[in-house]
Amino acid sequence: MLTRLLLMVTLLAGFGLSPVLAAPDGAKLYGRNCAACHGENGTGGIGVPLALPAFQTGVSDDYLRKTIRHGRPGRVMPAFSQLDQAEIEAIVRHVRTWNKGAPATYSARPVKGNPGHGKKLFAQYCASCHGANGEGGKGTGVTFSRPRDLPIMAPALHNPGFLAAASDAMIKATLMHGREGTPMVSFLKQGLKEKDIDDIVSYVRGFEKQPLSGSAQILAVENPVIVRDSGYDLETTVENVKRAVSNNNFFYGRVQTLEYGLTDPANENPKQVIVYFCNISLLNQALAIDPRVGMFLPCRITILETNGKVQVMSVNPKVLSSLFNNSELNRLCDEMSKSYTAIMEEATL
Repeated sequence: MLTRLLLMVTLLAGFGLSPVLAAPDGAKLYGRNCAACHGENGTGGIGVPLALPAFQTGVSDDYLRKTIRHGRPGRVMPAFSQLDQAEIEAIVRHVRTWNKGAPATYSARPVKGNPGHGKKLFAQYCASCHGANGEGGKGTGVTFSRPRDLPIMAPALHNPGFLAAASDAMIKATLMHGREGTPMVSFLKQGLKEKDIDDIVSYVRGFEKQPLSGSAQILAVENPVIVRDSGYDLETTVENVKRAVSNNNFFYGRVQTLEYGLTDPANENPKQVIVYFCNISLLNQALAIDPRVGMFLPCRITILETNGKVQVMSVNPKVLSSLFNNSELNRLCDEMSKSYTAIMEEATL
């Protein structure tokens, strides 16, 4: 047995491999999965500032692990189900490099309190930031969609991801001590007693038995790309699309080849074009909900002619539902998908 093991190690070494796999690189994983929202150095942005000392000392490693794993359904924070446990641990270790002290640890024991009294206190002390039903602050962490005087958005407490990640003891500690550098202040300093805080914790934990209506559900998408065959030639189809755009309350922007800016103008394929259009009201609504939809705007429809056959196509806006995890955005995604379909059918029939 030992001889076989030595032989295997020798063979692996011969191929430049190690029998012990290298540990995942937490910094690279963080940069790839987290930095866009939380900042390269944890200073925040759309996401909370992870390097904030009060955050570092106030949350446990287990809270970080479960937050990465489960995300916040219906909010901006996605669930990173594609990461394995070793990769999650590597990210947690990297996040902790910004912490000079030891991470917090909390008991898993439930906090016992009076949820009825807690509900009244929640309405008085918590609802103005966290929402009347704990649904969280409106918008995202960027200033276009939140009040500029708020450094971060109040998290959703009535959320399965938060409730799975946060223990009663952690919620209680946050209420008692607040979180310096954020609008979250100590409830003890506001005059509440420890028993009052226990009551609030008990009420918040009760959210687990009260699913929040309107929480995000990924929209069903039959195909990520909407495609229609046109019964007209390319030039006529383009004019039909421009007319259908106006008929569906959008304004026409411009037509350009698919290869515009990617090659010399003389080499652009004239049988592959894009029609750009927009609805300012819809645009403002979408950006106010989640500014990241800007990467998919303005609206566009692509028209291709291949071997005499003309097709009209566009990305199905419903795919944003799974990408951006935003319950409010779902309605607009559905509306946009219907508008795209109506424009394309009107232009091709």
